[in-house]
Amino acid sequence: MEKDNKPHVLLVEDDVFLSGIYQKKFEMEGYKVTAVDNGEKVLPEAKKKLPDIILLDILLPKMDGFTVLSKLKEDEQVKNIPVILLTNLGQKDDVEKGLQMGAVDYLIKAHFKPSEVVDKIKSILHL
Repeated sequence: MEKDNKPHVLLVEDDVFLSGIYQKKFEMEGYKVTAVDNGEKVLPEAKKKLPDIILLDILLPKMDGFTVLSKLKEDEQVKNIPVILLTNLGQKDDVEKGLQMGAVDYLIKAHFKPSEVVDKIKSILHL
């Protein structure tokens, strides 16, 4: 497995436009980004790439983010990778559910600019 010193983000976002914006922002900040566009691809991709952090949308085709999060947390190989939920679901119940399931943070897309998301990731990865 090739390992460079760039922190690796697994970006799970089905909105192609938004995914592109986040990907470009992370790459400008020196991150390596792998993007997937549906929930079924996350676990195999996480196991293959072993990213430093996973940015996970909740409303996804094929498998929702909560289901993906529980599968990630059940898998020995990837359960310790920090997961940030990045979504437009802002209800208190969703936030609490995500955090109880093991997400390290819960960001509502409408409230955070991509640069602020990058800053959040830096603080979680202690960069």
